[in-house]
Amino acid sequence: MSTKREAAVQAVLDFLPVPTPERWLEQALEHLDVLLIDHANCEKKAAGTALSLLYRYVDRPKLLMTLSRLAREELRHFEQVHEHLEARSIEYVHLSPSRYAGGLKALVRSGEPQRLVDTLVMGAIVEARSCERFAALAGLLPGDLAAFYQRLLDSEARHFEQYLTLARRYAQEPLEETLGIMLEREAELITGADTTFRFHSGPVSVSGRQIRAQAR
Repeated sequence: MSTKREAAVQAVLDFLPVPTPERWLEQALEHLDVLLIDHANCEKKAAGTALSLLYRYVDRPKLLMTLSRLAREELRHFEQVHEHLEARSIEYVHLSPSRYAGGLKALVRSGEPQRLVDTLVMGAIVEARSCERFAALAGLLPGDLAAFYQRLLDSEARHFEQYLTLARRYAQEPLEETLGIMLEREAELITGADTTFRFHSGPVSVSGRQIRAQAR
């Protein structure tokens, strides 16, 4: 890993209060098909989030240009994950969402500019967690996927910084309280026992057979 990449990933690790549980990593390796399918879904959702902000906040040029580029990159990542699915003859099927995004969205305030700022903070946290999980998985996955996840580290760390920079730009008050509340909730979602294995879930307590059934 290059020095620049190491520094970017370390900034993400320093930002997040807790690492991914070892049990989740074990389950990811046991259920690579579910991991990749939901990873593809996450890339689509990330692009969708960026596009929805583009439509809602048309009077903020910096936001428009930053998130337009980000959305294109996320869609390219979706295509790349789909290529890995096809290479492994894994059918890209519908998966129900995890509780993760909903748990964070519940903290987004309704008034402006708090709604925008909270959404940007949430975007930064999601991108940071994705980067942290890519880094953790890269040393465990088969060669082609390990190399792919290593390449994704640069963009995920950059997306984290972009969202956080935008949040600070449009906030009318210090972000520390909002960050503290959201990061605390994120840590609970990541470390707490989950019922559905997904890319952003916590470790699940169900059996492997049940995890496979959830992907059908």
